[in-house]
Amino acid sequence: MTVYLHSPCIFNGLSQIQLCVVARSEKMVTMDELREMDCSVLKRLLKDDSAKCLVLDCRSFLAYSAGHIRSAVNIRCNTIVRRRAKGSVSLDQILSGDEEARGRLKSGLYSAVILYDERTPDADTIKEDSTITLVLNAIYRDTFGTEVYLLKGGFDRFFSQYPDFCLKTKSLPSSTTPLSVIDSSFTSCGTPQHDQGGPVEILPFLFLGSALHASKKDMLDGMGISALLNVSSNCPNHFEGVYQYKCIPVEDNIKEDISSWFIEAIEFIDSVKDSNGRVLVHCHAGISRSATICLAYLMMKKRVRLEEAFEFVKQRRSIISPNFSFMGQLLQFESQVLATSCAAEAASPGATTLGSKSSSVPASPTYIFSFPVSVVAAAAAHGHGQPSSLSYLQNPITTSPSC
Repeated sequence: MTVYLHSPCIFNGLSQIQLCVVARSEKMVTMDELREMDCSVLKRLLKDDSAKCLVLDCRSFLAYSAGHIRSAVNIRCNTIVRRRAKGSVSLDQILSGDEEARGRLKSGLYSAVILYDERTPDADTIKEDSTITLVLNAIYRDTFGTEVYLLKGGFDRFFSQYPDFCLKTKSLPSSTTPLSVIDSSFTSCGTPQHDQGGPVEILPFLFLGSALHASKKDMLDGMGISALLNVSSNCPNHFEGVYQYKCIPVEDNIKEDISSWFIEAIEFIDSVKDSNGRVLVHCHAGISRSATICLAYLMMKKRVRLEEAFEFVKQRRSIISPNFSFMGQLLQFESQVLATSCAAEAASPGATTLGSKSSSVPASPTYIFSFPVSVVAAAAAHGHGQPSSLSYLQNPITTSPSC
């Protein structure tokens, strides 16, 4: 049953609007129930009354990370979530990474929700199977009396008109980037002889770099680093007592079981994040081992596929190239994370964490997986072996199971 109410709009500059209240049992809404908002109105809201509106970015994790409207929350509605949801997603799924926004939305604390994608011009052009449609239905099904708007023209139009109200990916300031500085006295773990640039920001609290970067205290201080995750067996911790350290003693070869350290590493990164700190993850060259840990973190915390996480990190540090064994272990981890997420959602939508590194993970169906071309090319280019020689191929490589 659909109930229509009419009331004056709370926003200056908008005419009378139609409020649509949909019973929780209602499965679908139509696009004529979605109101439209001009970029100028959203700009005014962000400037004067941002706490009362929730802006939802309905694009991919990669697109959101490259640039988004300030304060916007990136919804989780990738192919994994879509397949799992079988055409009907919930707020718990699409806002799994932002408990505060989800709670406020369910409690009716937002006056309006504004949806945007890349460039959809108006509601009439939205397709029934689009992400916007899925999100709209989730909001109407799981909330009561929430006004929902489509931002006309999406991120493209808003950014072209109001770039100051958007965040775009930026590289670290040149003052913290040793473009060609190599410390010849730093040889205890084989200083990279061709270190390309400085550390890169993966997330606001997570940075990826090399042993050289970890040896530069002025650089670490300039970046606000408070902890270092040393993914090697022989790179020294230069500033014990100054920063918090954690070591993962693995070598960069196909015999190493780096996946047994994933959960421990993720928990360490989260502990730094929770204390409002910043962590630099490094190995020798910042190419294979430390990149693997960052990929595992993104997969688990952002619920993205390995391929998407790989492209995200590679855009920031182009030389990353986990060896083929590590890539295989990441694929297994992808399957485990998503299988655990499926089981947790069935029992309790909020519980999605894995156990410790010694805990077992739910078994999942086995599928044949082909490495993404970009991943294989990157690994091969840095001489990390051939797939035919991998010991991990004795175990099945799996993709994400559907549930």
